[in-house]
Amino acid sequence: MLKKILSIGLLLSLLPAFSQAKILIPAPPELAASAWILMDANTGKVLVEHNADQQLPPASLTKMMTSYIVAAELHNGKIKEQDMVPISVTAWKMGGSKMFVREGTQVPLMDLLRGVVIQSGNDASVALAEYLAGSESAFADVMNQQAQLLGMKNTTFHNATGWPSDGHLTTARDLSLLARALIQDYPEHYDIYAEKYFEYNDIKQPNRNRLLWRDSSVDGLKTGHTEEAGFCLVASAVRNNMRLISVVMGTSSEEARARESQKLLSFGFRYYETGKVYSAGDILKENARVWYGVEDSVNLVVPEDLYLTIPRGSKDQLEAQVVSDEDIEAPLTGGQSLGSLTISFEGEPLLETALVADRSVEEAGIFSRLWDAIKRFFIGIFA
Repeated sequence: MLKKILSIGLLLSLLPAFSQAKILIPAPPELAASAWILMDANTGKVLVEHNADQQLPPASLTKMMTSYIVAAELHNGKIKEQDMVPISVTAWKMGGSKMFVREGTQVPLMDLLRGVVIQSGNDASVALAEYLAGSESAFADVMNQQAQLLGMKNTTFHNATGWPSDGHLTTARDLSLLARALIQDYPEHYDIYAEKYFEYNDIKQPNRNRLLWRDSSVDGLKTGHTEEAGFCLVASAVRNNMRLISVVMGTSSEEARARESQKLLSFGFRYYETGKVYSAGDILKENARVWYGVEDSVNLVVPEDLYLTIPRGSKDQLEAQVVSDEDIEAPLTGGQSLGSLTISFEGEPLLETALVADRSVEEAGIFSRLWDAIKRFFIGIFA
């Protein structure tokens, strides 16, 4: 099918204004850690990375997947916040960080979820795994299936807690994908990650994420530590409607993981910005010709809200291009792809998406179709 490239200048005039001040982007910070990554949560753009695909033990960062699956089951109505979850001997005996549940009792599901997220309770994690899947090993199978669905290509889970196990590995990149999914897929449960304290069984424990006390823009996510993994932290923060996710793995102390994570977040917020460039339904081509239909045109629109992450001050260097189908024939349905939009910076595509019909157009009667065929014939001759 023939394609037509539309004016770039016209499209750029539609982009909202970003900061006009030119800021040179320095080299990203070097961290005292084994691996790290910094991602924009809205666009998925990676701003900084180092050893992001190196497989490493995740320690209690594993519990992010445990809590993600619980949030998904709650969202889908398969379990309820008020469910009373039985505590097995296996869960009660778990070592390491604990919520201090008691064997033989029943605990509200939401208390256990808070125990996982805030207190990093191994006992709470096992209890939830057994409740959802019958056993922790069966739950690990669910975790691995979900990891594949989220694109976590280099991750293998053996348990729900992050307890050391040969081959229980993930990467900084995979954890950033999981963090983004936690934030975007089930926002109704994300607030738990910002809670600083949780008390159960008359034992009040603080959230181990030190950044919650140091930076008011930070609202999550999870810490982890074992001797093999070192001290790890997945953090997220929002400033001026821009949300960043940082993953830092393999630091030397609680203080180091907080400090190195803060370096990444500060770098991203200082030198980059994110803005909505188009809203769902924005028209990028009006009255595209439709042949053989009861209507003779449709508009080409953006199918969903589009965000873009760019270096601060680089708006004037953005280039946008629309390619549209020239031979559009009825019948067609609303939402059908009829073109594409590409926005680039310094020759690198930053965003690519389809443009779709804003409405359906039914096929016209035989005489109208015949008349269109005649017009197309003569247009072809004199083109």
